[in-house]
Amino acid sequence: MKRIVDRNNRALREQAVEVEKPLFGTRKLAKIITDMQEALGNEDDGVALAAPQIGLSLRIFVVSPRTYGKNDKSRPLVFINPRLIKRSKRERLVDEGCLSIRWLYGEVRRSENATVEAYNEKGRRFTRGGGGVLAQIFQHEIDHLEGILFTDKAKNIRDIPPPPVA
Repeated sequence: MKRIVDRNNRALREQAVEVEKPLFGTRKLAKIITDMQEALGNEDDGVALAAPQIGLSLRIFVVSPRTYGKNDKSRPLVFINPRLIKRSKRERLVDEGCLSIRWLYGEVRRSENATVEAYNEKGRRFTRGGGGVLAQIFQHEIDHLEGILFTDKAKNIRDIPPPPVA
């Protein structure tokens, strides 16, 4: 099983490459997506994960069903070669963290609404819009695909480790 890499991994600072058309619908792509879903599923507080976070410089991210009102048995949403095609002008400061930058949190200015165009595993193009947390996730994950970490944009960064286990 793939592990989530930490902030020092080179893949987190590279601009991820597009998934080529011949890879759509293959076992290889299915395995990458499964690895991402499993890595995300192993994190109780994770809401999304980009391929660079498991050390793969590919333009893919997955979103946990927890973020869009589905139960844990639902499949995560998969976005391949995503493009942010629309963002609201209205922005707000939101708290953010990252599974690759444990346990830092900070405030990042994000658009309140965002729309992404992407492909699914079979190569079919789709568009998905979202507001609030989902819009924030779209922007955070696409930043990952550009080699940008939330700490590059955040203000008031603080270290909040989890409470000790009793």
